[in-house]
Amino acid sequence: MKKRLLTLALCGVMALSLAACGGNSGSNPPAGGGSSGDGNSSAASGSVYYLNFKPEQDGDWQKLAQAYTAETGVEVKVQTAASGQYEATLMSEMAKTEAPTLFQVNGPVGLANWKDYCYDLSGSALAGELSSQDFALMDGGSMSGIAYVIETYGIIVNTKLLGDAGYTLDDIKSFADLKKVAEDITARSGELGFSAFTSAGMDGSSDWRFKTHLANLPIYFEYEADGIGDTDAIKGTYLDNYRAIWDLYINNCTCAPTLLSAKTGDDSVAEFVTEQAVFYQNGTWAYGDVADVGEENLGMLPIYIGVGDEANQGLCTGTENYWCVNKNASPEDIQATLDFMYWCVTSETGLEYLCSGDHMGFVIPFKGNLESSNLLVNIANDYVANGTTSIKWCFPTMPSEEWKNVLGSALTNYAADQTDANWETVRAAFVDNWAAEKSK
Repeated sequence: MKKRLLTLALCGVMALSLAACGGNSGSNPPAGGGSSGDGNSSAASGSVYYLNFKPEQDGDWQKLAQAYTAETGVEVKVQTAASGQYEATLMSEMAKTEAPTLFQVNGPVGLANWKDYCYDLSGSALAGELSSQDFALMDGGSMSGIAYVIETYGIIVNTKLLGDAGYTLDDIKSFADLKKVAEDITARSGELGFSAFTSAGMDGSSDWRFKTHLANLPIYFEYEADGIGDTDAIKGTYLDNYRAIWDLYINNCTCAPTLLSAKTGDDSVAEFVTEQAVFYQNGTWAYGDVADVGEENLGMLPIYIGVGDEANQGLCTGTENYWCVNKNASPEDIQATLDFMYWCVTSETGLEYLCSGDHMGFVIPFKGNLESSNLLVNIANDYVANGTTSIKWCFPTMPSEEWKNVLGSALTNYAADQTDANWETVRAAFVDNWAAEKSK
């Protein structure tokens, strides 16, 4: 099977976001010799309870669980948390007698909350399938988590509409270029019949694209400038650039900025696929939502904010999805869970569901990773092949969900009334609240 270029090329990309957090779980392999994937007796007598983070993949996980049960006889329960509610759901479920045996954290910050629950995956068969140890989340000498998907995001483009406006992707190589094109489309939107950007919806189904994914850009460039991978006191060096790209989004979209608080992720998708807008910020996971536009009409651009070597800037690539096994589960359930994870990344059925564009469409950091039928993944591969510099996912170092929520609220208020005073509220939410939340 062909391996996706992106997985192999990113082996060195993740080092900063996979910083160790110290400590050791002290857990030992259960009876039965660890994760062999061989369907041993302890696995057969156990069961799996997976608390899934991704609502958009719930249907595929349910089917994959059913397929595994049909093949092995081992019960697999999958529960999916609502969007934006994973941490709260995990806290609730972990307090129950029948707690999840398989859950996830978003990186070092999430691990800090849950490291005492994490089984040491060192030496497991799953760890042996990793394409690089950079995708292991370490807590001192303990492998507390393993990344199961690598994803990429940027600005998805309807190239047909861009052409109708008189431009091509080659005309946009910097923030200045993007601003020129977007503002020209806005000036001629009545004539053209479409807008530059989809609505930057700020309800819970959509605001993560801006309070997390867009906010990654000023964090990444500050980390790069300072030669760090995390900080207890963000400086906000590039917040003027964050404001500039946010202004571009909200003042050149399908609706008035005052209406963004009520706009949803579904609104953004609908606007893009019905050709109401040229640009839509999202990632490779959104391919199924936008595929109806037609592969010949889809492209992807980096999120330019006017910093760094934009001519060689690539897309934002990384992960915030690490599998962790609950060390407090019974030995039988731990073994069953380890075997299920191994099967997911090595069996024909598991790989089909994880990697196929007809299912989850993931790039997975394992040796069995399949070539993708997801066009956006292949576009991301092309950026890597062309030697561009991928933007690391630094948002797993964000202090907390509360930090994101406060920032999202400030961005929404600023969109409705774009004053310097309201931007100062955004700055305070970004910088001052970062320090406050990190101190907790």
